[in-house]
Amino acid sequence: MENKKNEIALGTWSWGIGGFAGGNVVFGNHLDTSDLKKVFASAVANDLNLFDTAYAYANGESERILGELVADYDREAIQISDKFTPGMQKDEAENPVLDMLEGSLERLGTDYIDIYWIHNSADIERWTPFLADVVKSGKVRRIGVSNHSLDQVKRVQEILEPAGIKISAVQNHFSLLYRESIESGLLDYCLEKDIQFFSYMVLEQGALSGKYDETHLLPAESNRGKTYNPLFSDLKDLLAGLKGIAAKHDASVAQIATAWAIGKGTTPILGVTKVNQVEDAAQSARINLSEEEMQQLEKLAIDAKIDTRGGWEGEA
Repeated sequence: MENKKNEIALGTWSWGIGGFAGGNVVFGNHLDTSDLKKVFASAVANDLNLFDTAYAYANGESERILGELVADYDREAIQISDKFTPGMQKDEAENPVLDMLEGSLERLGTDYIDIYWIHNSADIERWTPFLADVVKSGKVRRIGVSNHSLDQVKRVQEILEPAGIKISAVQNHFSLLYRESIESGLLDYCLEKDIQFFSYMVLEQGALSGKYDETHLLPAESNRGKTYNPLFSDLKDLLAGLKGIAAKHDASVAQIATAWAIGKGTTPILGVTKVNQVEDAAQSARINLSEEEMQQLEKLAIDAKIDTRGGWEGEA
């Protein structure tokens, strides 16, 4: 099957309640299937059919919700991206990666996953070889790695080469505020090797959405509120720049921040919990920023001197 390279993917990290990375803990949300039916329908109507999830998101609740939503549609019309998360495996399993995949398939109500990832770079020598069995199982159409550095991505390719297998995707934190994949050369490597680069946290969990600022803060008790609320005083110029360019394009701030990521050659993963966020995502793919606008935004971001590296991310 041809690997369709979507311009936008939709993230489900904030769906579901439970665990250390549930939507209630990280985002301050309490969402279940009934809350998201209209959101999912809007996505499909807007030709946004790639959904990214993980067992780590609310200990499988995000997967369950996504599976219940997908069940009302033609499975072949929907693409599912899911992940094996090192540290959450059952060590007694012969192949812990395949074991976690089987649990994910059950929660999703499907017999295959379009893209399956190693979620973090913890002990790539241990986990990477298991990907060969995953591919040979026929239950996964593409494989990738997330939160891996350039050297780690190259090492993954070396480990898989004897089996004749290559990764076709990388998924890393990437935004105006976090440009590590540009600075390290990882993004250029992926573009050269025809590896699709998925950028997550493009809007920095809402901090670059235009919805929040010094006087309109993120939910204070959520992890994202604790992280970003203290940064808004340093984000004033960047948010103003985004707003100015958005006005020129008759677009929203979130659309411009996303269009920048698309302009850099990445496929943004945008978390969605509301219909208007889906519409924002669809419109983002239609915006073409000029080189001058791209550079203006990058300069404002660099001048903000903010590092939003997450504690879960691997080495640079």
